[in-house]
Amino acid sequence: MTDPTPDVVHLRRAGTSVVVSLTDARLPRILHWGNDLGDLSGAELAAIQRATSPTIGDSAVTYPQPVPVVPQLAESWLGRPGVTGSREGRAWAPLFAATAIGFDDTGDAAVLEVDATDAASELALTVELRLEASGLLRARATLRNDGGPYRLDALELALPLPDRAEELLDLTGRWALERVPQRHPFPVGAWVRESRGGKPGLEAPTMLVAGETGFGFRGGDVWGAHLGWSGNQVLAAERTPAGTRVLRGGELLLADETVLGTGEAYRTPWLYGARGAGLDALAAQVHRHLRARPGHPRTARPVIVNTWEAVYFDHDPDRLLRLAERSAELGAERFVVDDGWFLGRRDDHTSLGDWTVDPEVWPEGLEPLADRVRELGMDFGLWFEPEMVNLDSELARAHPEWVFDGGHGPGPASRHQHVLDLGHDGAYRLVLDRISTLVGRLGIAYIKWDHNRYLTDAGHSTDGRPGVHRQTERAYRMMRELREAHPGLEIESCASGGGRIDLGVLEHTDRVWPSDCNDPSERIDIQRWTGLLMPPELQGTHIGAETSHTTRRVATLPFRAATVLWGHLGVEADLTRTDERTFAELKAWVDAHRGLRPLLHTGDVVHADTAPEFRLEGVVAADASEALYQFAVLARPAVWPPPRLRFPGLDPERRYRVEELAVTEAVPAGQRPPWMAADLVLPGRALAETGIEAPSLDVDRSVLLRLSDVG
Repeated sequence: MTDPTPDVVHLRRAGTSVVVSLTDARLPRILHWGNDLGDLSGAELAAIQRATSPTIGDSAVTYPQPVPVVPQLAESWLGRPGVTGSREGRAWAPLFAATAIGFDDTGDAAVLEVDATDAASELALTVELRLEASGLLRARATLRNDGGPYRLDALELALPLPDRAEELLDLTGRWALERVPQRHPFPVGAWVRESRGGKPGLEAPTMLVAGETGFGFRGGDVWGAHLGWSGNQVLAAERTPAGTRVLRGGELLLADETVLGTGEAYRTPWLYGARGAGLDALAAQVHRHLRARPGHPRTARPVIVNTWEAVYFDHDPDRLLRLAERSAELGAERFVVDDGWFLGRRDDHTSLGDWTVDPEVWPEGLEPLADRVRELGMDFGLWFEPEMVNLDSELARAHPEWVFDGGHGPGPASRHQHVLDLGHDGAYRLVLDRISTLVGRLGIAYIKWDHNRYLTDAGHSTDGRPGVHRQTERAYRMMRELREAHPGLEIESCASGGGRIDLGVLEHTDRVWPSDCNDPSERIDIQRWTGLLMPPELQGTHIGAETSHTTRRVATLPFRAATVLWGHLGVEADLTRTDERTFAELKAWVDAHRGLRPLLHTGDVVHADTAPEFRLEGVVAADASEALYQFAVLARPAVWPPPRLRFPGLDPERRYRVEELAVTEAVPAGQRPPWMAADLVLPGRALAETGIEAPSLDVDRSVLLRLSDVG
């Protein structure tokens, strides 16, 4: 890096500017994080700093001023400090002074790194800011202890917001209903979202967004923060009476979980910041960043058949062989055997941790099935839950000390299971070796990695000290070691559905499972809001049974298939008992998806801002030459017919042909607007502004509309 020791630096990428003040040897203070300000001279940057400096009377505490990326109590910040901790009651309010500045604007990302120390507190701090090529902002900090043992309670970073950020949005949820949005005004005080279960959780905020009042997918400036970490964490929005607003986040450390010895350091997870005019623009920054990663999947995402909703725990070799053969006939490219294949596993009460193929069910092992799957032209995948254990298992009986215990025994079971403490080297090595052996012996190409219990009592035996941080790091390490030992191995992050979806686990995985719910009425929004973070090709989306196993709602095949067409497609149904007509229709949808993958998994995801009863969303090719949209009716509105369809994301100057994509059935005659009777070609500007008449669909029905440039 160059070391120009500037007073103000300007990071610019992809329409975003970040202006950072470095005056007076203070930690970095972001003066502007928003739209591109153009090519500014040093004098103009200095002028921006003067122009944005507040008038301060007799107390800096009561007036707004730029807050460092790591806020400090000793600088009169009355919100939550960036560093909290102490050395036996001392060094609890550090004041850092910058000692070195590195700024590199020559690569894909603009990178600022500032080293600082506090000699009185015997602490050193490094702050990193990266503005990625996509416009995504990343920040992290490293704290080093140069004195006696230092108990670190929190190290959190903060990203500033302008005064027009008046409304907040984040997500909540529960099992099989993840990613439910909630929004409200941005009050004075702190809106705090904590995850204390050893993973982000089914109720995870995912992205905490602040924006202009009334912002939507297509309009209103928004700023969002996400923490790339799969353990305990906190995201918060803070607003002071003086008007200062920040989004902050960091790992939530448990008591004495991080005590730094002399010379030891703690590094935070990355805090990601995204922004734009509307939620689509915010999500696009994240999607483009992920797609530019060297490890992002480059091959077509193989269509999966997963055995769970087909057979559950009822494993029978002949039946699964038939299911594999039918899967190949369907056009599947990957066959995944879910829970129930290992020693003694007949239900979810027993055997987790005993990762040995059950000879009673599989007398010849899984090799014949895996070999047959490959003969049929498919990859073979297998389900594991490496971090969990049933007390009724050979593993738990042999090593009860490997079960987490907060001091009162292993605690209440959840799904009849407990957490295996991977902080024990023996536990870690045993699980890794057994999984790795099976991956090598069976030629496993894909692991569905599940995680069904929260770490509420995660005490490391025998001392009972908190083990969540170490458990998270060990899970990452095991994923990394498996992939290094077996090049090409893909891993899915599943945690009772969507309980572990974050950009930390995504550094080690290739797919996330948004929810155990395949009901399209619920899935359409689960996928929509998961999309704030994950592009379609990283979201597992399965066509489930006609009657949903989570909601018992009945849905037609076209509605089920059209809703999940967009992601990493799979089928989760018993194809051996599917009648030939339904099978042919399923195959038509699989074929349609395979033809559309190049568009769906590279294009920009867009959403129209519609009334609550309707959805209009789609994917527009990166060059805007084509697009696919789904219009869906989810409830009976009081006003009918539906509003016109106005298509977001198109090139206003191109002319597009609009056609129904009827994979297995078309919109019924009585519900078709006049434009469907003949060729319709309109400029993108007209399609976005004037729109077209919507089909008068029944509830829980949808239509796919394909738009293509006519030149």
